[in-house]
Amino acid sequence: MACYVYLLASERNGTLYVGVSSNIIQRIWQHKTGLLPGFTRTHGVKNLVWYETHESITAAIRREKLIKRWNRSWKIRLIEETNPYWRDLYEEICR
Repeated sequence: MACYVYLLASERNGTLYVGVSSNIIQRIWQHKTGLLPGFTRTHGVKNLVWYETHESITAAIRREKLIKRWNRSWKIRLIEETNPYWRDLYEEICR
């Protein structure tokens, strides 16, 4: 079963959120629609700007915890390595 670590942003260089899920399409939809109470809904963090796949939930959670400890500039660099214009990748993963 694939598991995902992802970064959401409110806008380019905006507020960031790091998450993990085994169903990324459903989880991002929940963030986008405001279905989930908490940080992302409060701060309008809805754009999927980066994600990676892991083979186990354990590996994904380990990576999520690591990224959460990173400073902001490292997270921005991670995003811009593969998504320099901060496009919302949600439609891409739904295909």
